[in-house]
Amino acid sequence: MIHLDNLGVRSGDFTLEGVSLRVPTGAYAVLMGKTGCGKTTLLEAVCGLRSVHAGRVVLCDRDVTRLRPADRGLGYVPQDLVLFPTLTVRDNMGFALHARHWAAPDLAARIKEMAEMLGVTHLLGRYPRGLSGGESQRVALGRALAFRPRVLLLDEPLSALDEDTRAEMVDLLRSVQRHTGVTVLHITHSRAEATRLADRLFVFDRGGVREEAPP
Repeated sequence: MIHLDNLGVRSGDFTLEGVSLRVPTGAYAVLMGKTGCGKTTLLEAVCGLRSVHAGRVVLCDRDVTRLRPADRGLGYVPQDLVLFPTLTVRDNMGFALHARHWAAPDLAARIKEMAEMLGVTHLLGRYPRGLSGGESQRVALGRALAFRPRVLLLDEPLSALDEDTRAEMVDLLRSVQRHTGVTVLHITHSRAEATRLADRLFVFDRGGVREEAPP
């Protein structure tokens, strides 16, 4: 579950005030809005990458408003992916598991499981610089999901992909969400993405967020 309760966030001269939304456990929610409306700022506040000056961020019935990003128990795929260029695909996908001191056999098994689910087993020994856009997205998704978070945040994950690859990734995202049961908040400006993915649809409107019926 994701619950934003009357949230206020500042980013330089830009301010969001009174933003509220609720995503039920296990739902795939899409938040739409024009460029510059504050979608990424809001997502970064949920992650803990931006402090909030009002309201609460509640994840899975736990108030995480003042917690560090690493303590919020969520997976996050930023728009620019930020794959580590000096690490192989295997090590990128296992990064959060290393940080949590998983035992080597468990870590290897989890990476294998995620690589098979995402179709990147053949890429495990490669480095990010040689990957296509779609391959990079799959690796970033695997890194975010590897430690089994209950909440996944996606910042315009398909915006840089060509039409065919975007269609493949839409199918993959829906399949992965159904398989894992993770609660998703996916931001985009694309009505087509929302039509294919959203169980719950939210739209930025005049500085606030309103819920619409799914397409």
